Amino acid sequence: MVVELLHGDRWAKTYLIHDGTSTSVALVDPVYDSLDEDLAMLEDRGLTLTHAIATHTHADHITACFEMRNRTGCAYIMWKDTASLGVSDYVDESSACMVGNLEVRFHFAPGHTSDSMIVEADGHILTGDFLFTGAGGVGRDDLPSGRVDVHWEALNVLDRFPGTAVVCTGHDPPGTEMMTLAWNREHNPILSMTDVDEFRAWQAETSARLGSVSKIKVALPANLFAEVPAVVPWLD
Repeated sequence: MVVELLHGDRWAKTYLIHDGTSTSVALVDPVYDSLDEDLAMLEDRGLTLTHAIATHTHADHITACFEMRNRTGCAYIMWKDTASLGVSDYVDESSACMVGNLEVRFHFAPGHTSDSMIVEADGHILTGDFLFTGAGGVGRDDLPSGRVDVHWEALNVLDRFPGTAVVCTGHDPPGTEMMTLAWNREHNPILSMTDVDEFRAWQAETSARLGSVSKIKVALPANLFAEVPAVVPWLD
């Protein structure tokens, strides 16, 4: 086992990174709604959480990273220029962390947010909302710190990875099978675009179709200030 998708029946994706031999693991993009469930799972499996990693500052759910750090003492990792508080370990492209015997590396991939990064682990790239699967395209760029032109230019970061790399996304419909980068180059409409104007038009149409982000007024401040509000409306 290297990268395991948790909660495949949900839109927000969380991944467990485990070298398959040690007890040390990392969680990438854990969600506060599943905090107790995830920590109980780790305890049941005899695993120790050493790293909680956020691919970017989320606007559509509260991250569990800062609360996992509070409860377990694990490292909370984000890109070095993030505005989010509560982070213990800031990374850049020269950084690596060891999860057991497995090296995990980081690649700056801004656009959806200014602190977005890709997490690379043994043939898997965890893309957050920078890249989705197939027709899903990419994350929208009309939210705080998002920039369409920056996202377009940053797509070049994908050239670093082989076509065999498995793309593990931050959001996709429940039951989505994660596919390789080569498959996405054929089936993801964004990766066949040759013009930034086409990308801008796709982003505008997508944002109009999706409308407002219902959880942003609670989720974004919580993630920026590393504080769970007294009332989380969708959990109350």
